[in-house]
Amino acid sequence: MSIYALKPRFQALLRPLAVQLARSGVTANEVTIAAAVVSIAVGAFVAWHAPDRTPFLLIPLWMFVRMALNALDGMLAREFGQQTRLGAFLNELGDVVSDAALYLPFAWLPPFSATWVAAVVVLATITEFAGAMGPMVGASRRYDGPFGKSDRAFAFGALGLWIALGGPLPEWTGLLFPLFVVLLLATIVNRVHNALIETKSSR
Repeated sequence: MSIYALKPRFQALLRPLAVQLARSGVTANEVTIAAAVVSIAVGAFVAWHAPDRTPFLLIPLWMFVRMALNALDGMLAREFGQQTRLGAFLNELGDVVSDAALYLPFAWLPPFSATWVAAVVVLATITEFAGAMGPMVGASRRYDGPFGKSDRAFAFGALGLWIALGGPLPEWTGLLFPLFVVLLLATIVNRVHNALIETKSSR
């Protein structure tokens, strides 16, 4: 189960905006690049001001906007004939770069461990790589959970909001990132396993 299952409903809400963007000449690749650039800028700003908590409010705000942009670039590509080979690369690379930029600021905030935050960044990248490898073995692009991109956006957005509002961070909250590591490992296994099952069923 993953929040990704809600994506069709989210896209339906954004479809009128996608139509307006397409009519204005905005391309899917431009939306993808803009999302990555702003993600890097937001992550750098929050990290620069850490351990000040207030800037962490930008994390949940931007996570929501970024999810909308991710949905829009996909709709522009598929529904308005803007799919390109370059766009496929930009979409996958932009996601992992954006994720890393938005996760890393937590490493500067006690009681979170820089080592565990780095582990989450690495495993999040591997998770998306495992999903993107589906078509290479004859399966679909895999988005299985339990800790896919949308789930991580919700988790980090909620954590950023809690921090920005001054919520307490006792020592045990440092265990959140080890928990994220376990969930990411489970996600990688699920994506590989389900891709292999898909290829067998299609034979």
